[in-house]
Amino acid sequence: MSKELLPICIAGKWRLGQGPEYTTYYPATGEAVASLNAAGPDDVEEAIQGAQTAFEQSGWPQRKPHERAAVLYRIAERIRAEAEDLAQLQRLDNGKPISETRALVASAAGTFQFFASACETLEETLTPSRGDYLTLSVYEPMGVVAAITPWNSPIASEAQKIAPALAGGNAVVVKPAEITPLLALELARICEEAGLPKGLISVLPGKGSVIGDLITRHPLVRRVSFTGGTSVGRHIAGIAADKFMPASLELGGKSPTMVLEDADLDHAVSGVLYGIFSSSGESCIAGSRLFVAESLYDTFMERLVKGAEQLRVGDPSSEQTQMGPLISESHRASIERYVQKGLDEGGRLLTGGKRPEGDLYDKGSYYLPTIIDGLNNSATICQEEIFGPVLVAMPFKNMEDLIEQANDSVYALAAGIWTKDYKKAWNLARAVKAGNVWINTYKLFSIATPFGGWRDSGLGREKGRQGILQYMEQKSIYLGMNENPMPWAGL
Repeated sequence: MSKELLPICIAGKWRLGQGPEYTTYYPATGEAVASLNAAGPDDVEEAIQGAQTAFEQSGWPQRKPHERAAVLYRIAERIRAEAEDLAQLQRLDNGKPISETRALVASAAGTFQFFASACETLEETLTPSRGDYLTLSVYEPMGVVAAITPWNSPIASEAQKIAPALAGGNAVVVKPAEITPLLALELARICEEAGLPKGLISVLPGKGSVIGDLITRHPLVRRVSFTGGTSVGRHIAGIAADKFMPASLELGGKSPTMVLEDADLDHAVSGVLYGIFSSSGESCIAGSRLFVAESLYDTFMERLVKGAEQLRVGDPSSEQTQMGPLISESHRASIERYVQKGLDEGGRLLTGGKRPEGDLYDKGSYYLPTIIDGLNNSATICQEEIFGPVLVAMPFKNMEDLIEQANDSVYALAAGIWTKDYKKAWNLARAVKAGNVWINTYKLFSIATPFGGWRDSGLGREKGRQGILQYMEQKSIYLGMNENPMPWAGL
């Protein structure tokens, strides 16, 4: 690690933040990765005022859509040109296996490319006439918008907010997770090098309770997009309501995965394992509640446990690693408390439930894939988001029982269905309360498809062609076409 403090991006200026110095650490070894100063309150003010000035004076909002798109295409190209370096930095930033961080970098490039294309082909509307006038619906940039991102998939999450916001003609202030700021800073650099006018993007690392709060409350911030925990999302929603400010909130989940008795077992076992244990379970859409048809339960669980025990937990730099470490020691301790709570409530540990042993695991915050059954859906670990590699399995008797249990949650982000009967799958997909449903697959994404949750899993949607419009204000324009003066005045 270099002893030099990393500069942060404040309204086009790269300098040290005015907040406290801190260091980021590699979760696999506990070794220091980078040191920097967090942003301070004055940095927040400078970034937002600078963003407003850039919005008003850079000409970015006035550029034709295809001209803004050209910059976004160049950003995508530069991400691809630096893909390996970015993937390795992402690995160090949050400890994900290199195979996964490469996919996240590729996703970020694809996101900028998609929104470039969507930007230059976005159509406004000539609405049906209801009188002697021509009516149009048009969209205009909001101004300064905020993007608050999580630590589990930084570069992909940041791209999903920055790209549509810039495509819509806005300036963006990014608040990355305090412990994973490095990819947001790299992305800001790439954006500027690709031709984005200076000041249109700032990156302000620091504590969410301080920096995130200051950004969200600032009167010049016209919109906030947040991905993270439900309690913080609820707080942001309150601030947004007071400001009459739109917000999109992608929050927690406790997603059900449902294996029907006619499921293809090879596909279902592989899909369930991937749905909960990839990313070490540190995913809002992790399939953390498993419901299996009673007649299939014992057979399925035997195969699932065997598959979990064969997963390769290890060094994130290895091409063979499937599960890396958890983000931190404190997070691992939280997961351990949840597992113990499940056992105390009567759960049966089928596999895992402990730290792996050996020299490789001594320094990192590793935890084995864990499967627990013997509980009902009201148990704590069936209702609260654990955000780790912990699966709770339960049998179900019939479709009515399955739907009732699957929907018995404050969360409604995602769900998975495994069956060969697509009519049954369709009906179940419509019955389950979730913003995203996968049938005979899981945890696959398309930037072209809207994403978001219901209930305590959030508000609003990201991705898709309409994702740009989330960062724009809609305006209706009436053009009078009447030959004679309006009759009301009697002229």
